[in-house]
Amino acid sequence: MVNSDVMPLPGSRRFLLVNPEFPIPYKSRNHKDYLPVGLLKISRWLEHEGCEVKLVYGNLPLDELCFRPDEVWITSLFTYWSDYVVRSAEHYRRLFSRARIVVGGIYATLKPEDCKRRTHCDAIQRGVHSIAEQFYPDYDKLNGEIDFQVVHASRGCIRRCKFCYTHIIEPEYVPKRCILSEIVDTGGRKLSCASPDDVDLTRVSITRKGLVFYDNNLLANEHIEELLAELIQLRKKRLISWCESQSGFDGRLLEKKPDLAEMLKKAGFRVPRIAWDWGFSYKKHIEKQIEILEAAGYKRKEIFVFMIYNWDIPFLEMEDKRIACFEWGVQISDCRYRPIDQLYDNYDPHRWGQIGTDYYIHYESGWDDYLVKQFRKNVREQNICVRHGYPIYVKAFERKKPPRELVRRVKDAPTLREKIQILESAGIREYWVPSTRRLPRDYHHLAKASQAVVLDF
Repeated sequence: MVNSDVMPLPGSRRFLLVNPEFPIPYKSRNHKDYLPVGLLKISRWLEHEGCEVKLVYGNLPLDELCFRPDEVWITSLFTYWSDYVVRSAEHYRRLFSRARIVVGGIYATLKPEDCKRRTHCDAIQRGVHSIAEQFYPDYDKLNGEIDFQVVHASRGCIRRCKFCYTHIIEPEYVPKRCILSEIVDTGGRKLSCASPDDVDLTRVSITRKGLVFYDNNLLANEHIEELLAELIQLRKKRLISWCESQSGFDGRLLEKKPDLAEMLKKAGFRVPRIAWDWGFSYKKHIEKQIEILEAAGYKRKEIFVFMIYNWDIPFLEMEDKRIACFEWGVQISDCRYRPIDQLYDNYDPHRWGQIGTDYYIHYESGWDDYLVKQFRKNVREQNICVRHGYPIYVKAFERKKPPRELVRRVKDAPTLREKIQILESAGIREYWVPSTRRLPRDYHHLAKASQAVVLDF
Protein backbone atom coordinates (compact mmCIF):
# COMPACT_ATOMS: atom_id res chain seq x y z
CA MET A 1 0.00 0.00 0.00
CA VAL A 2 1.44 3.37 -1.05
CA ASN A 3 0.33 6.25 1.14
CA SER A 4 0.36 9.91 0.18
CA ASP A 5 -0.22 12.78 2.57
CA VAL A 6 -3.42 14.77 2.25
CA MET A 7 -2.60 18.48 2.10
CA PRO A 8 -4.83 21.50 2.80
CA LEU A 9 -6.44 23.06 -0.23
CA PRO A 10 -5.08 26.45 -1.35
CA GLY A 11 -6.86 29.15 0.62
CA SER A 12 -7.98 26.91 3.51
CA ARG A 13 -7.11 28.61 6.81
CA ARG A 14 -9.64 27.30 9.35
CA PHE A 15 -9.63 23.61 10.31
CA LEU A 16 -12.01 21.65 12.52
CA LEU A 17 -10.45 18.43 13.83
CA VAL A 18 -13.00 15.85 15.01
CA ASN A 19 -12.63 12.88 17.32
CA PRO A 20 -15.99 11.07 16.85
CA GLU A 21 -18.22 10.10 19.76
CA PHE A 22 -16.70 6.63 20.13
CA PRO A 23 -18.18 4.41 22.90
CA ILE A 24 -15.55 5.46 25.42
CA PRO A 25 -16.63 6.62 28.91
CA TYR A 26 -16.37 10.38 29.32
CA LYS A 27 -13.84 10.03 32.14
CA SER A 28 -11.62 7.99 29.78
CA ARG A 29 -11.52 10.46 26.89
CA ASN A 30 -8.03 11.52 27.84
CA HIS A 31 -7.04 8.01 28.89
CA LYS A 32 -3.60 6.92 27.74
CA ASP A 33 -5.13 4.16 25.59
CA TYR A 34 -7.41 6.45 23.55
CA LEU A 35 -5.58 9.73 23.07
CA PRO A 36 -6.12 11.12 19.51
CA VAL A 37 -2.42 11.72 19.07
CA GLY A 38 -2.70 11.85 15.27
CA LEU A 39 -5.08 14.81 15.44
CA LEU A 40 -2.84 16.51 18.01
CA LYS A 41 0.13 16.31 15.65
CA ILE A 42 -1.97 17.57 12.74
CA SER A 43 -3.13 20.47 14.91
CA ARG A 44 0.44 21.52 15.69
CA TRP A 45 1.45 21.20 12.03
CA LEU A 46 -1.46 23.29 10.75
CA GLU A 47 -0.93 25.98 13.35
CA HIS A 48 2.74 26.04 12.40
CA GLU A 49 1.53 26.84 8.87
CA GLY A 50 -0.46 29.79 10.23
CA CYS A 51 -3.88 28.11 10.23
CA GLU A 52 -6.59 28.40 12.89
CA VAL A 53 -7.44 25.02 14.43
CA LYS A 54 -10.21 23.77 16.71
CA LEU A 55 -10.37 20.21 18.12
CA VAL A 56 -13.72 18.78 19.25
CA TYR A 57 -15.14 15.52 20.55
CA GLY A 58 -18.28 14.22 18.94
CA ASN A 59 -20.96 15.99 16.92
CA LEU A 60 -21.46 19.45 18.39
CA PRO A 61 -24.28 21.82 17.41
CA LEU A 62 -23.40 25.02 15.59
CA ASP A 63 -24.02 27.27 18.60
CA GLU A 64 -21.49 25.31 20.68
CA LEU A 65 -18.85 25.30 17.97
CA CYS A 66 -18.66 29.05 17.40
CA PHE A 67 -16.39 28.18 14.50
CA ARG A 68 -16.88 27.93 10.73
CA PRO A 69 -14.16 25.80 9.12
CA ASP A 70 -12.86 25.60 5.60
CA GLU A 71 -12.00 21.95 6.16
CA VAL A 72 -13.13 19.23 8.60
CA TRP A 73 -10.62 16.46 9.36
CA ILE A 74 -12.10 13.40 11.11
CA THR A 75 -10.13 10.57 12.67
CA SER A 76 -11.22 6.94 12.91
CA LEU A 77 -10.40 4.02 15.17
CA PHE A 78 -11.36 0.39 14.79
CA THR A 79 -13.30 -0.73 11.73
CA TYR A 80 -16.12 -2.01 13.95
CA TRP A 81 -16.61 1.56 15.22
CA SER A 82 -17.04 2.88 11.68
CA ASP A 83 -20.65 3.98 12.31
CA TYR A 84 -19.43 6.72 14.64
CA VAL A 85 -17.15 8.08 11.91
CA VAL A 86 -20.00 8.04 9.38
CA ARG A 87 -22.28 9.94 11.78
CA SER A 88 -19.64 12.62 12.34
CA ALA A 89 -19.09 13.03 8.61
CA GLU A 90 -22.83 13.34 8.00
CA HIS A 91 -23.27 15.77 10.88
CA TYR A 92 -20.55 18.18 9.83
CA ARG A 93 -21.56 17.93 6.18
CA ARG A 94 -25.00 19.17 7.21
CA LEU A 95 -23.50 22.02 9.19
CA PHE A 96 -20.84 23.03 6.67
CA SER A 97 -21.93 21.93 3.22
CA ARG A 98 -19.10 23.81 1.48
CA ALA A 99 -16.32 22.56 3.75
CA ARG A 100 -13.93 19.90 2.55
CA ILE A 101 -14.10 16.71 4.64
CA VAL A 102 -11.05 14.51 5.16
CA VAL A 103 -11.12 11.18 7.02
CA GLY A 104 -8.02 9.37 8.33
CA GLY A 105 -7.10 6.79 10.93
CA ILE A 106 -7.40 3.01 11.19
CA TYR A 107 -10.79 2.48 9.53
CA ALA A 108 -9.99 4.89 6.70
CA THR A 109 -6.70 3.08 6.07
CA LEU A 110 -8.01 -0.47 6.24
CA LYS A 111 -11.30 0.08 4.40
CA PRO A 112 -10.79 3.20 2.22
CA GLU A 113 -13.44 2.30 -0.38
CA ASP A 114 -16.05 1.59 2.28
CA CYS A 115 -15.09 4.78 4.13
CA LYS A 116 -15.40 6.87 0.96
CA ARG A 117 -18.77 5.34 0.06
CA ARG A 118 -20.34 5.71 3.51
CA THR A 119 -18.92 9.05 4.67
CA HIS A 120 -18.99 10.78 1.24
CA CYS A 121 -15.75 12.46 2.30
CA ASP A 122 -13.67 14.46 -0.15
CA ALA A 123 -10.32 12.85 0.69
CA ILE A 124 -8.90 9.96 2.70
CA GLN A 125 -5.61 9.98 4.58
CA ARG A 126 -4.21 6.45 4.54
CA GLY A 127 -1.62 5.54 7.13
CA VAL A 128 0.63 7.92 9.05
CA HIS A 129 0.77 11.53 7.83
CA SER A 130 4.51 11.90 7.30
CA ILE A 131 4.54 15.70 7.62
CA ALA A 132 2.42 15.86 10.78
CA GLU A 133 4.58 13.08 12.23
CA GLN A 134 7.47 15.56 12.41
CA PHE A 135 5.60 17.74 14.92
CA TYR A 136 5.20 17.48 18.68
CA PRO A 137 1.53 16.82 19.63
CA ASP A 138 -0.57 19.83 20.62
CA TYR A 139 -1.71 18.54 24.03
CA ASP A 140 -3.10 21.97 24.92
CA LYS A 141 -6.00 21.21 22.59
CA LEU A 142 -7.24 18.49 24.97
CA ASN A 143 -10.09 19.22 27.33
CA GLY A 144 -8.25 18.74 30.61
CA GLU A 145 -4.69 18.33 31.83
CA ILE A 146 -2.72 15.10 31.51
CA ASP A 147 0.56 14.12 33.17
CA PHE A 148 1.78 11.89 30.36
CA GLN A 149 2.57 12.03 26.66
CA VAL A 150 2.47 9.54 23.82
CA VAL A 151 5.75 8.42 22.26
CA HIS A 152 6.65 6.46 19.14
CA ALA A 153 10.18 5.07 19.19
CA SER A 154 9.31 3.11 16.06
CA ARG A 155 6.60 2.55 13.49
CA GLY A 156 5.41 -0.82 12.19
CA CYS A 157 6.22 -4.32 13.42
CA ILE A 158 8.59 -7.13 12.47
CA ARG A 159 5.83 -9.73 13.00
CA ARG A 160 2.99 -10.67 10.66
CA CYS A 161 0.35 -12.08 13.05
CA LYS A 162 -2.77 -12.95 11.10
CA PHE A 163 -5.12 -11.38 13.65
CA CYS A 164 -3.28 -8.02 13.54
CA TYR A 165 -3.39 -5.22 10.96
CA THR A 166 -0.29 -3.22 11.92
CA HIS A 167 1.56 -4.43 8.81
CA ILE A 168 -1.21 -2.89 6.67
CA ILE A 169 -1.34 0.49 8.40
CA GLU A 170 2.42 0.76 8.91
CA PRO A 171 3.95 -1.68 6.38
CA GLU A 172 7.59 -0.89 7.12
CA TYR A 173 9.35 -1.18 10.46
CA VAL A 174 11.01 2.21 11.01
CA PRO A 175 13.07 2.53 14.23
CA LYS A 176 14.14 5.81 15.82
CA ARG A 177 17.41 6.42 17.66
CA CYS A 178 16.58 9.20 20.12
CA ILE A 179 13.77 9.57 22.67
CA LEU A 180 14.55 13.12 23.73
CA SER A 181 13.59 14.45 20.31
CA GLU A 182 10.13 12.92 20.80
CA ILE A 183 9.30 14.24 24.29
CA VAL A 184 10.46 17.87 24.45
CA ASP A 185 7.66 20.30 23.62
CA THR A 186 9.20 22.66 21.11
CA GLY A 187 5.95 24.33 20.16
CA GLY A 188 6.50 23.14 16.61
CA ARG A 189 8.71 20.60 14.90
CA LYS A 190 10.37 17.98 17.08
CA LEU A 191 13.97 18.40 18.18
CA SER A 192 16.63 17.15 15.83
CA CYS A 193 19.10 15.04 17.76
CA ALA A 194 20.81 11.70 17.29
CA SER A 195 21.37 11.16 21.04
CA PRO A 196 20.88 12.99 24.37
CA ASP A 197 24.56 13.89 24.22
CA ASP A 198 23.61 16.41 21.53
CA VAL A 199 21.48 18.37 24.06
CA ASP A 200 22.35 20.17 27.28
CA LEU A 201 19.99 18.35 29.67
CA THR A 202 20.30 21.10 32.29
CA ARG A 203 18.43 23.38 29.88
CA VAL A 204 15.72 20.86 29.01
CA SER A 205 12.22 21.06 30.50
CA ILE A 206 9.78 18.18 30.03
CA THR A 207 6.25 19.09 31.09
CA ARG A 208 4.58 15.68 30.89
CA LYS A 209 6.89 13.25 32.61
CA GLY A 210 4.97 10.02 32.03
CA LEU A 211 5.78 8.33 28.71
CA VAL A 212 3.29 5.99 27.03
CA PHE A 213 4.90 4.17 24.12
CA TYR A 214 2.49 3.41 21.27
CA ASP A 215 5.08 1.24 19.50
CA ASN A 216 3.71 -2.02 18.15
CA ASN A 217 7.01 -3.77 18.91
CA LEU A 218 9.27 -1.61 21.02
CA LEU A 219 11.94 -4.24 21.70
CA ALA A 220 12.43 -4.92 17.98
CA ASN A 221 14.11 -1.51 17.63
CA GLU A 222 17.73 -2.13 16.63
CA HIS A 223 18.71 0.77 18.91
CA ILE A 224 16.75 -0.51 21.92
CA GLU A 225 19.77 -0.68 24.27
CA GLU A 226 20.68 2.94 23.41
CA LEU A 227 17.06 4.07 23.87
CA LEU A 228 16.72 2.37 27.26
CA ALA A 229 20.06 3.79 28.39
CA GLU A 230 18.77 7.23 27.39
CA LEU A 231 15.55 6.72 29.36
CA ILE A 232 17.51 5.55 32.41
CA GLN A 233 19.63 8.71 32.20
CA LEU A 234 16.55 10.94 31.85
CA ARG A 235 14.90 9.25 34.82
CA LYS A 236 17.99 9.65 37.01
CA LYS A 237 17.87 13.38 36.27
CA ARG A 238 14.12 13.34 37.10
CA LEU A 239 13.20 14.60 33.66
CA ILE A 240 10.79 11.66 33.30
CA SER A 241 8.94 9.71 36.01
CA TRP A 242 7.54 6.51 34.48
CA CYS A 243 7.12 4.65 31.19
CA GLU A 244 4.55 2.22 29.84
CA SER A 245 4.35 0.18 26.65
CA GLN A 246 0.75 0.03 25.47
CA SER A 247 1.31 -3.02 23.27
CA GLY A 248 3.57 -4.73 25.78
CA PHE A 249 6.90 -6.44 25.12
CA ASP A 250 7.75 -9.08 22.56
CA GLY A 251 8.51 -12.00 24.86
CA ARG A 252 10.47 -13.87 22.21
CA LEU A 253 12.91 -10.96 22.07
CA LEU A 254 13.08 -10.90 25.88
CA GLU A 255 14.12 -14.55 25.84
CA LYS A 256 16.90 -13.73 23.36
CA LYS A 257 18.04 -10.67 25.33
CA PRO A 258 17.03 -11.17 28.98
CA ASP A 259 19.22 -8.23 30.09
CA LEU A 260 16.67 -5.91 28.49
CA ALA A 261 14.26 -6.64 31.34
CA GLU A 262 16.56 -5.06 33.92
CA MET A 263 17.01 -2.01 31.69
CA LEU A 264 13.23 -1.72 31.30
CA LYS A 265 12.85 -1.76 35.08
CA LYS A 266 15.55 0.88 35.58
CA ALA A 267 13.96 3.05 32.88
CA GLY A 268 10.73 3.09 34.90
CA PHE A 269 8.55 0.86 32.75
CA ARG A 270 5.54 -0.21 34.78
CA VAL A 271 2.77 -2.80 34.20
CA PRO A 272 4.87 -5.03 31.93
CA ARG A 273 2.82 -7.03 29.43
CA ILE A 274 3.74 -10.03 27.33
CA ALA A 275 1.56 -11.91 24.85
CA TRP A 276 0.42 -15.52 24.83
CA ASP A 277 -1.27 -15.50 21.44
CA TRP A 278 -0.67 -19.15 20.63
CA GLY A 279 -1.66 -22.51 22.10
CA PHE A 280 -1.07 -24.13 25.47
CA SER A 281 2.03 -25.83 24.06
CA TYR A 282 3.80 -22.44 24.26
CA LYS A 283 3.50 -22.53 28.07
CA LYS A 284 7.20 -23.02 28.83
CA HIS A 285 8.13 -19.91 26.84
CA ILE A 286 5.62 -17.75 28.72
CA GLU A 287 6.82 -19.08 32.04
CA LYS A 288 10.41 -18.27 31.06
CA GLN A 289 9.44 -14.72 30.07
CA ILE A 290 7.69 -14.20 33.41
CA GLU A 291 10.80 -15.44 35.24
CA ILE A 292 12.95 -12.98 33.28
CA LEU A 293 10.70 -10.07 34.29
CA GLU A 294 10.58 -11.25 37.90
CA ALA A 295 14.37 -11.51 38.05
CA ALA A 296 14.54 -7.89 36.86
CA GLY A 297 12.51 -6.77 39.90
CA TYR A 298 8.88 -6.92 38.77
CA LYS A 299 6.35 -8.49 41.11
CA ARG A 300 4.35 -11.25 39.50
CA LYS A 301 1.00 -9.64 40.20
CA GLU A 302 2.20 -6.54 38.29
CA ILE A 303 2.80 -8.61 35.15
CA PHE A 304 0.02 -8.97 32.57
CA VAL A 305 -0.33 -11.60 29.85
CA PHE A 306 -2.23 -10.61 26.71
CA MET A 307 -4.62 -13.34 25.57
CA ILE A 308 -6.70 -13.20 22.42
CA TYR A 309 -9.93 -15.19 22.73
CA ASN A 310 -12.94 -15.82 20.49
CA TRP A 311 -10.32 -16.88 17.97
CA ASP A 312 -8.64 -20.07 16.67
CA ILE A 313 -7.84 -21.47 20.12
CA PRO A 314 -10.92 -23.25 21.60
CA PHE A 315 -12.49 -22.30 24.91
CA LEU A 316 -11.16 -25.27 26.93
CA GLU A 317 -7.59 -24.63 25.81
CA MET A 318 -8.01 -20.95 26.72
CA GLU A 319 -9.18 -22.08 30.15
CA ASP A 320 -5.98 -24.11 30.56
CA LYS A 321 -3.95 -21.02 29.64
CA ARG A 322 -5.94 -18.96 32.14
CA ILE A 323 -5.31 -21.51 34.90
CA ALA A 324 -1.58 -21.49 34.15
CA CYS A 325 -1.55 -17.72 34.69
CA PHE A 326 -3.34 -18.17 38.01
CA GLU A 327 -0.75 -20.71 39.10
CA TRP A 328 2.03 -18.31 38.09
CA GLY A 329 0.35 -15.44 39.97
CA VAL A 330 0.16 -13.08 36.98
CA GLN A 331 -2.81 -11.14 35.62
CA ILE A 332 -4.46 -11.47 32.20
CA SER A 333 -5.31 -8.74 29.71
CA ASP A 334 -7.97 -10.42 27.58
CA CYS A 335 -8.57 -9.27 24.02
CA ARG A 336 -11.75 -10.31 22.18
CA TYR A 337 -10.99 -11.02 18.54
CA ARG A 338 -12.74 -9.16 15.72
CA PRO A 339 -11.68 -9.48 12.06
CA ILE A 340 -9.94 -6.44 10.59
CA ASP A 341 -12.81 -5.91 8.15
CA GLN A 342 -15.60 -6.14 10.75
CA LEU A 343 -17.78 -3.03 10.39
CA TYR A 344 -20.00 -3.43 13.44
CA ASP A 345 -19.78 -4.62 17.05
CA ASN A 346 -22.95 -4.68 19.17
CA TYR A 347 -21.49 -6.79 21.94
CA ASP A 348 -23.46 -6.34 25.16
CA PRO A 349 -21.75 -7.74 28.29
CA HIS A 350 -25.07 -7.86 30.15
CA ARG A 351 -27.05 -9.73 27.48
CA TRP A 352 -26.30 -13.44 27.27
CA GLY A 353 -27.41 -15.34 24.17
CA GLN A 354 -26.30 -12.94 21.45
CA ILE A 355 -25.48 -14.29 17.98
CA GLY A 356 -23.06 -13.60 15.14
CA THR A 357 -25.22 -10.87 13.65
CA ASP A 358 -24.79 -8.88 16.89
CA TYR A 359 -21.02 -9.13 16.99
CA TYR A 360 -18.32 -11.37 15.58
CA ILE A 361 -18.29 -14.87 17.09
CA HIS A 362 -15.64 -17.36 15.97
CA TYR A 363 -17.94 -20.34 15.55
CA GLU A 364 -15.28 -22.27 13.60
CA SER A 365 -13.39 -23.01 16.83
CA GLY A 366 -16.49 -23.77 18.87
CA TRP A 367 -17.01 -20.35 20.41
CA ASP A 368 -20.47 -18.95 21.09
CA ASP A 369 -21.79 -16.00 23.07
CA TYR A 370 -22.00 -17.92 26.34
CA LEU A 371 -18.40 -19.11 26.09
CA VAL A 372 -17.15 -15.64 25.10
CA LYS A 373 -18.82 -14.02 28.09
CA GLN A 374 -17.88 -16.85 30.46
CA PHE A 375 -14.20 -16.56 29.60
CA ARG A 376 -14.32 -12.81 30.09
CA LYS A 377 -15.99 -13.32 33.46
CA ASN A 378 -13.48 -15.97 34.52
CA VAL A 379 -10.56 -13.69 33.66
CA ARG A 380 -12.03 -10.72 35.51
CA GLU A 381 -12.67 -12.65 38.70
CA GLN A 382 -9.31 -14.42 38.52
CA ASN A 383 -7.50 -11.07 38.20
CA ILE A 384 -9.20 -9.91 41.40
CA CYS A 385 -7.83 -12.98 43.17
CA VAL A 386 -4.32 -12.43 41.80
CA ARG A 387 -4.26 -8.74 42.78
CA HIS A 388 -5.42 -9.42 46.34
CA GLY A 389 -3.78 -12.78 46.87
CA TYR A 390 -7.07 -14.65 47.27
CA PRO A 391 -6.90 -18.41 46.61
CA ILE A 392 -10.64 -18.47 45.92
CA TYR A 393 -12.95 -15.93 44.32
CA VAL A 394 -15.72 -14.94 46.71
CA LYS A 395 -18.46 -12.72 45.37
CA ALA A 396 -19.14 -11.26 48.82
CA PHE A 397 -15.50 -10.15 49.11
CA GLU A 398 -15.89 -8.00 45.99
CA ARG A 399 -18.93 -6.17 47.34
CA LYS A 400 -17.47 -5.30 50.72
CA LYS A 401 -14.13 -5.51 52.47
CA PRO A 402 -13.77 -9.03 53.91
CA PRO A 403 -12.77 -9.61 57.54
CA ARG A 404 -8.99 -9.89 57.71
CA GLU A 405 -9.16 -12.88 60.02
CA LEU A 406 -11.39 -14.79 57.61
CA VAL A 407 -9.08 -14.04 54.67
CA ARG A 408 -6.05 -15.11 56.72
CA ARG A 409 -7.68 -18.40 57.72
CA VAL A 410 -8.65 -19.17 54.13
CA LYS A 411 -5.13 -18.38 52.90
CA ASP A 412 -3.46 -20.42 55.62
CA ALA A 413 -5.66 -23.50 55.26
CA PRO A 414 -3.41 -26.22 53.77
CA THR A 415 -5.94 -27.82 51.42
CA LEU A 416 -8.63 -26.60 49.07
CA ARG A 417 -11.25 -28.63 50.92
CA GLU A 418 -10.38 -26.90 54.20
CA LYS A 419 -10.50 -23.48 52.56
CA ILE A 420 -14.00 -24.19 51.27
CA GLN A 421 -15.11 -25.52 54.66
CA ILE A 422 -13.99 -22.28 56.31
CA LEU A 423 -15.98 -20.22 53.80
CA GLU A 424 -19.10 -22.33 54.14
CA SER A 425 -18.91 -22.30 57.94
CA ALA A 426 -18.94 -18.49 57.66
CA GLY A 427 -22.17 -18.71 55.64
CA ILE A 428 -20.51 -18.03 52.26
CA ARG A 429 -21.89 -20.20 49.46
CA GLU A 430 -20.98 -18.23 46.32
CA TYR A 431 -17.35 -18.89 45.52
CA TRP A 432 -15.17 -20.22 42.74
CA VAL A 433 -11.71 -21.74 42.59
CA PRO A 434 -9.82 -20.18 39.63
CA SER A 435 -7.52 -23.20 39.39
CA THR A 436 -10.44 -25.13 37.84
CA ARG A 437 -12.08 -24.81 34.45
CA ARG A 438 -15.47 -23.11 34.61
CA LEU A 439 -18.15 -23.31 31.94
CA PRO A 440 -21.59 -21.70 31.60
CA ARG A 441 -24.66 -23.54 32.80
CA ASP A 442 -26.04 -26.29 30.55
CA TYR A 443 -22.63 -27.02 29.01
CA HIS A 444 -22.53 -30.53 30.41
CA HIS A 445 -21.37 -31.97 27.08
CA LEU A 446 -18.13 -30.01 27.39
CA ALA A 447 -17.90 -30.52 31.14
CA LYS A 448 -18.14 -34.30 30.76
CA ALA A 449 -15.34 -34.34 28.20
CA SER A 450 -13.10 -32.00 30.19
CA GLN A 451 -14.04 -32.64 33.82
CA ALA A 452 -14.72 -28.93 34.11
CA VAL A 453 -16.89 -27.25 36.70
CA VAL A 454 -20.29 -26.06 35.45
CA LEU A 455 -20.91 -23.05 37.64
CA ASP A 456 -22.17 -19.60 36.92
CA PHE A 457 -22.91 -17.16 39.74
